[in-house]
Amino acid sequence: MCRWLAFYGSPVLLDTLLYRPEHSLINQSLRARMGAEPTNGDGFGIGWYSAEGDNTPAVFRDIGPAWNNRNLRELAAHVRSSLFFAHVRASTGSAIQQTNCHPFRHGRWLWMHNGSIAEFERLQRDLCMAVDPALFPSIEGSTDSEVMFYLAVTFGLDQDVPGAVARMAGLVERLGKQHGVADPLQMTVAVSDGTRVWAFRYSSQGKTRSLFYSSKAETVRRLYPELDFLSNVSDITRIVVSEPLGDLPGIWNELPEASYTVIPSADGADYVPFIPELP
Repeated sequence: MCRWLAFYGSPVLLDTLLYRPEHSLINQSLRARMGAEPTNGDGFGIGWYSAEGDNTPAVFRDIGPAWNNRNLRELAAHVRSSLFFAHVRASTGSAIQQTNCHPFRHGRWLWMHNGSIAEFERLQRDLCMAVDPALFPSIEGSTDSEVMFYLAVTFGLDQDVPGAVARMAGLVERLGKQHGVADPLQMTVAVSDGTRVWAFRYSSQGKTRSLFYSSKAETVRRLYPELDFLSNVSDITRIVVSEPLGDLPGIWNELPEASYTVIPSADGADYVPFIPELP
């Protein structure tokens, strides 16, 4: 599978989270502790929104491993953003090519995924036929993740993010049942429009890959007043990760099965139940 990170908050250099933490995403690309595979070297990608407020994200993706990519290290040391995605890939069978690397972009949207659609080759045609014909030419790669993204766009991502993702998941499960595929969906998904981040954890089997969100910045400041960098971090700053970036107690919280989180949250809730719907 894969490992990923989504950041929202005070603008930071990408290097701050990609390379510097004890168990950074770059470290996870070599030595993941909670993933299905310990090594995630089948490509990587970063996507970020400008700190100046431009809602069209930039994307940089490559097919090599993240841990030895000099261009990624150079970019990370100079790009500053208040909202960015990062992903390291372990292919579940699709080709190792740039168009299969996450995050995927459509207009103002970014999307990345860890997991799989079981027996995707059996469901692929029917799933692709459900994509809006006007969107279908935008699919560049061969992954189940990208098809999931364009299904969510088809089902109204612009109007209702949780509803669109729920309808995508509902379609996958319905088609899986029709094709005799047990437990067809496994996903931790992050999606953003440049103003908020939504992160989902769900699987048909109820045993979803790991996903964690950081505690509120004010809570972390209270727990660890000696961490100087926290003094410049806004209260709305949050991180969602496949695996914690370090081992300090009280910072990382596991997102429950069949739930999603929104950053920033309109009502202050850390997470909300997630239930697939029929489209």
